[in-house]
Amino acid sequence: MKTIIIQKIALIFLLFSFQIIPAQNVYITGGAYFDTDTGKMVKNEGIVIRSGKFVAINKAINATEEYKVIKLDDNQYILPGIFDLHAHYRVTFDDVRRDEVEANPVIFLANGVTSTFPGGEIQPEVMLEARRKINRGEKIGARIHSSGPYFGTALPNWNSNITVKEIYAEVDKWAELGVAGFKAKGITPVQLKALIERAHQHGLTVTGHLGSGYRNTVNPRDAIKMGIDRIEHFLGGDAIPDTQSAYATLQDLNLDDPAIDKQIDLFIENGVFFDVTLTAYGYYGHRKELYDYWHDERKYLTPYAFETTKETRQKIDMFQKIFDIKKKTIKRYYDKGGMISLGTDHPSVGEYIPGFSAHREMEALVSIGIPNAEVLKIATINGAKALRMSSKLGSISVGKLADAFIINGNPLNDIKNTRNVKTVIKGGTVYDSKTLLKSVEGKMGPKNADDWKK
Repeated sequence: MKTIIIQKIALIFLLFSFQIIPAQNVYITGGAYFDTDTGKMVKNEGIVIRSGKFVAINKAINATEEYKVIKLDDNQYILPGIFDLHAHYRVTFDDVRRDEVEANPVIFLANGVTSTFPGGEIQPEVMLEARRKINRGEKIGARIHSSGPYFGTALPNWNSNITVKEIYAEVDKWAELGVAGFKAKGITPVQLKALIERAHQHGLTVTGHLGSGYRNTVNPRDAIKMGIDRIEHFLGGDAIPDTQSAYATLQDLNLDDPAIDKQIDLFIENGVFFDVTLTAYGYYGHRKELYDYWHDERKYLTPYAFETTKETRQKIDMFQKIFDIKKKTIKRYYDKGGMISLGTDHPSVGEYIPGFSAHREMEALVSIGIPNAEVLKIATINGAKALRMSSKLGSISVGKLADAFIINGNPLNDIKNTRNVKTVIKGGTVYDSKTLLKSVEGKMGPKNADDWKK
C-alpha cells in the first residue's frame, strides 16, 4: 500500500513538471520532419499544434487567423527536441561553483535542447526554483527534469556514514519536491542499493558515475544487478578490476578482453541505457576535431568572467588515451544493440558552453561510425525513453508535447546541420533561436570578484 501511495505522489509531481506556458496554435507547412520510428525524413504536408501538443501530423489544413503559420522551404527540417541527460548547469569561476540558471536554460533551448537532466546538482533548491519558474511561464528555458543533489561524495558535505533509513528519507524528500530522477557519484554498494530501491518505489530512475569496485566504490556490473537504469561514462564489468581505480584501468584497457562483450550483454539483457559522454573526454584530451567554434560562445560570459578565463584548459594525457578507448568501446556497444542516450557532461569553465555541446556530442557519435539517423534517435527518443517520458516527449507524434526545432540543411547528409537552428518550439510556444541567444549575452558568471562569494 505504501509503495502505491508513493507512486501516486510521484505521478502527481511528474505531471506538474510538464506544466507549460500558454501555448500558441501553430501550423507548420513545407520542409520535412524526422520520424524516429523509421529513421527517415518525411515530406511535411502539415503539422498542427494546439494546446501545447501535436494534434495532427502530415495533414494539410486551412489555417485560420488563430494559427501561427510557419512556412518552410525544401532545405529546412523539423527535428524532435533534444534530450541532454548529463546537462550540467554548473559554472565554475575562481573555485566557486554555482548552478547557473540565468543564461544556461536559454542557451540550451536556443540550441534545440528542449529537455535537460542535470545529472547531479550543486544547488538543487536553485534548480527546482528555476524549473518552477520555467513551468509557470515566468522564465524562458529548456525543460529541467531535476536530478536533485548528488548521492555520494560528489555532494559537498556528503555524510559517508549515511544509513539506509536516511537515504530512504532523502529520496522521499526530493521525490515529493518533484525531481525526475537521481544521480549517484562516489557512492558505496549499500548506499546505491538503497537509493535504487527507494527511487523505483517512486517510479523514478537512477543513473550513476561509478567506479571499479576499488575502495568500496561500485562497479557498473554490480549496479546493473541492483537494478540501476542508466550508467554514465564507461561500461565497467570484469575488464575493470577492483584492484585499482577505473580511470587507471581505462587508459590501458585491453580491447580484446572478452569481459567487455560480457558486460555489454549485461546492459542489453537488463535494458540499461549507456550515457556515453564522449566529448567530455575529448575536451580534456584537446581533440580539436570536435572542439572548434562555429559560434562565439564566450560572448555569453559576463565581462568579468570573460577577462578572468582567457587561459585555455590544460591537456590531460590520461583523458586523451581514454577518449580513443571510449570511441572503440562505444561503437562496439552500439553494434551489439546497446541502448545509448545523449549526455554532454560539460559544466562551463569559461570556454565551451552547454547547449552547443549537444551538437558536438552528436558529431562525435557519427565520427565513430554510428549512422546519422541513429544519432538523431539517440539525441531525442532515446533520452525520453531513458527518463521514462517517451509517452509525452521525444518524437513528433500525435498526442505528445510539441517540442521540436527547425534547422537549415539535412542532418542525415551532414550531422553538423543540427547546428543551424532557426526556430525552437517548446510545448507549442515558438522561439527564434537568434533572439534567445541575444537575450543572454554577457550574463553567465559573476559580475565581479566578490559577486559569487556573497
